[in-house]
Amino acid sequence: MKTLFRTTLAIATTMIPLLAHASVETPGLLPAPPMGFNNWARFMCDLNETLFVETADRMVSNGLLSAGYEWINLDDCWMTHERASNGSLEWNSTLFPRGLPWLGEYVKGKGFRFGIYEDAGTQTCGGYPGSLGHEQQDAETFASWGVEYLKLDGCNVSPQGGRTLQEEYEHLYSMWHGILSGMEKPLVFSESAPAYFVNEKSLTDWYKVMGWVPGYGELARHSNDIIVYGGQGSAWDSVMLNYHYNTLVARYQRPGYYNDPDFLIVDHPGLTMDEKRSQFALWASFSAPLIISAYMPDVTEEELAFLTNRALIEVDQDPKAQQATLASRDQSLDVLTRSLANGDRLVTVLNRGSGSTSHSVPVSWLGLSSECAYDAENLWDGSKQKVDGQIKVQLASHATGVYRLHLPEGCETVIPTGLVFNTKSGNCLTEANGSVRFEACKGDESQIWQMRSSGELRPLSQTERCLTARGKAVSLEPCKGDAQKWSYGLSGNLKNDNTESCLTEGLEVLSSCGQEMDSQVFGLPSGVHLFE
Repeated sequence: MKTLFRTTLAIATTMIPLLAHASVETPGLLPAPPMGFNNWARFMCDLNETLFVETADRMVSNGLLSAGYEWINLDDCWMTHERASNGSLEWNSTLFPRGLPWLGEYVKGKGFRFGIYEDAGTQTCGGYPGSLGHEQQDAETFASWGVEYLKLDGCNVSPQGGRTLQEEYEHLYSMWHGILSGMEKPLVFSESAPAYFVNEKSLTDWYKVMGWVPGYGELARHSNDIIVYGGQGSAWDSVMLNYHYNTLVARYQRPGYYNDPDFLIVDHPGLTMDEKRSQFALWASFSAPLIISAYMPDVTEEELAFLTNRALIEVDQDPKAQQATLASRDQSLDVLTRSLANGDRLVTVLNRGSGSTSHSVPVSWLGLSSECAYDAENLWDGSKQKVDGQIKVQLASHATGVYRLHLPEGCETVIPTGLVFNTKSGNCLTEANGSVRFEACKGDESQIWQMRSSGELRPLSQTERCLTARGKAVSLEPCKGDAQKWSYGLSGNLKNDNTESCLTEGLEVLSSCGQEMDSQVFGLPSGVHLFE
């Protein structure tokens, strides 16, 4: 979706149950989120053979390839405006005089893999031929050129055959999934469909699309395009908008499927160095794709230093692929946490505010025991600190700290802990003197909840009390019964097991579980068991 960044922050939300997990059940095609290069955010349609040759050469010499950035991907505008007489796509021979098969062989000879762009509709976003009606032919063409990765956009898609627009997108993307997965050498499939539903007033269709994309592809760009190099608006606001959307969709991610908040814009002139580092740290904490869109000769040594930070890349590529979720949020500070495959616990702290800050994060906010001492590594500089109850952080404006905690013997238990928030309004479930209600997130323990394996939800402010269903009402009572067992679905519903009704914001009561209703879709901590 080739649109310039809009500065309005639309509070978005989450999705629906997965029915078929064709990609996530076979994660071998993409066992970790992709890392590499794409030209769009930096160059848009100003692309040619020289750019990609120069990019590949520079990524070898500057260490990006050896750090894991293995994909060289073309975006829109690489083709001619008309198909050949036999219906096949043709590259623009003025821009690519030696052809795309030659370019693919060149970058592969350097050690890279080769990706390309097309659109599911009648035309690409740039006005070039789309693949509608030519899906099988185009897939075979790409394979013959040595392409291993397809980014499929969704401009110029219209409902056909009585289908709704959302149903039309699913029809087309499921068709592409069948073609790509059935090829002798299946292609990695990057889906852009969700981005076409994220800005609607009601997010129900966005939920539906996000519900099916993990079954068809390996990654999905879920929201607005990141700001382009010459785009209007604040680059930091653009990064924060896509960061925001990514915090809403954590429950869909797992090995083989990755939520994609779009490109790393590391040489954008509108970002400070702290903001560039923050984007990288946040994307790595999410285990998101790390696709750079920058002019490689202009990437500085300081930028290369964070792009090749081995400790953060290891977090991004961690085989557990658990996305970091919000443990706490106030007006300026976000605390996120997740578990890593070896049992370590990650904590990421973002200062969204305009001034520097010092803050202490209790280990209980991370689901850890406050009776244990932990060794914490600062993943920016490798320094260590002994954590006894709290992690101390100091952050400049728009900076992000990332720490990896080793859990000693006897202290390995992690209780999923963090915010329970409505993904449409952004409001947090809050304990208030024995009652519960939704309020603006304020960063204290009345809004930080443990979800036990038994299904109990307990606020850190009163851990002996549980969220309880009493008829249609919800309250906080001593933990002791079936009315306190809750299940969290891929739909985003938080359902009481006893009443089989769903928590609903606005009423602060239980009501019948609806079809991806905005008032019933919630974000919960990573590690909570999901039902489908």
